[in-house]
Amino acid sequence: MTLQSFDPASGEIVWEGAVDGPAQCGAAIARARAAAPLWAQTPLDERLAIARRFAALLKEGLEPFARLISRETGKQLWESRGEVNAMIGKVEISIAAQAERAGTREQAMPFGRSILRHRPHGVMAVLGPYNFPGHLPNGHIVPALIAGNVVVFKPSEETPAVAAHMAHLWAEAGLPGHVFQILQGRRETGAALISENIDGLLFTGSAQAGRAFRHAFADRPHVIVALELGGNNPLVAWDGDPEAVASLVSHSAFITTGQRCSCARRLILPIGKAGDRMLEAVLAQAAALPVGAWDEGERFMGPLISAKAAERAYDAMQALKGRILLSPALPREGNRAFMSAAVIDVTGSTVPDEEIFAPVLQVIRVPDFDAAIAAANNTAFGLSAGLIAQDPGLWDHFAVHIRAGVVNWNRPTTGAASAMPFGGLGESGNHRPSAAYAADYCAYPAASFEATGIERLPIAGLTR
Repeated sequence: MTLQSFDPASGEIVWEGAVDGPAQCGAAIARARAAAPLWAQTPLDERLAIARRFAALLKEGLEPFARLISRETGKQLWESRGEVNAMIGKVEISIAAQAERAGTREQAMPFGRSILRHRPHGVMAVLGPYNFPGHLPNGHIVPALIAGNVVVFKPSEETPAVAAHMAHLWAEAGLPGHVFQILQGRRETGAALISENIDGLLFTGSAQAGRAFRHAFADRPHVIVALELGGNNPLVAWDGDPEAVASLVSHSAFITTGQRCSCARRLILPIGKAGDRMLEAVLAQAAALPVGAWDEGERFMGPLISAKAAERAYDAMQALKGRILLSPALPREGNRAFMSAAVIDVTGSTVPDEEIFAPVLQVIRVPDFDAAIAAANNTAFGLSAGLIAQDPGLWDHFAVHIRAGVVNWNRPTTGAASAMPFGGLGESGNHRPSAAYAADYCAYPAASFEATGIERLPIAGLTR
């Protein structure tokens, strides 16, 4: 069996290679298991030096790597450059987080000392998504490796070329053999990998897959599972200059053609003239957003990852049964992966609580601010949420009552700092946020009492 990836803008083949099956998965885990002890014993300074060389190689080859990401995902080149820069920055952020959250601490005691150390789990399986095929798995891989784990990475079947390039850079940086391995394939390859004797699963992807993993590992409590999942994210726009509000909505709902887990899926507006003006500006700007291929000059949006993904988005939008305010258009003939922004009013309707991974925005009108918060929290997800409002008092109220892991004020819902935790509640994760907090799930604490000499301890009731 072979695997191919395609440029969704042109249909050209980007990568082609063999599919790894159960036998290859078992062999990769065996190699990783053999390599794990030596890597765990490698001094931290040496592990950090290799990670820094990886970052240097990323910086040196930024432009060709960005072009590869754009070819395989369809993303705009400006966005792919940003992704590579985020990968570069992730190394120093992970090093700082490891020292702060998973380092060594010592305290003098009357008999000697108490010491806190952190130990690697061992063999970590990483499953990556297609929307940020470098940055998001990199956010698991870098902290896992510097903590002393070995990694077996199964990337999305849509983006194998990006993963293969990452493996090449790690090898060039001096990472020992079998410390980082890649398995290429589809869902079956991922299922075969996680059925093996692994110590951890680090996953970024859909909530549906996250549910399956929760069940799969229910009877394997020794396996650390960190899930970074999607969201049905709310953005409450309460007041402000309509054009400025519209720009924040566009960056929240339509950036990366709606293919970010933190994209706003629901826009909550007040009933009345202020809400009407904001909605008019949102619709006008959404209709004018430039859409095109990554190599056609700067655009705001590119295609979805595939025509199949666009078809799923159209079907999901039709299932909402709301009033379409802005119909999605196909900007060109012959390639159904392209999809422009869509806006649909679902006020008063019962709609599925699902993430539509596309530039589809639902509008909900509410009578007051408490109703806005209630509508925002009316979801099983809890990844990101945002408020656009000029009154700091509204923000204070919103920040206390909203249920989400990333909560932004007058900034897009898609904004997140790598030096902060990134993750969500409910269907959006399992209380193991990534980004800076990835250090927490890549190592476990080991506490010790230690004395250099052997002294006799008194035993109550014993006279000798």
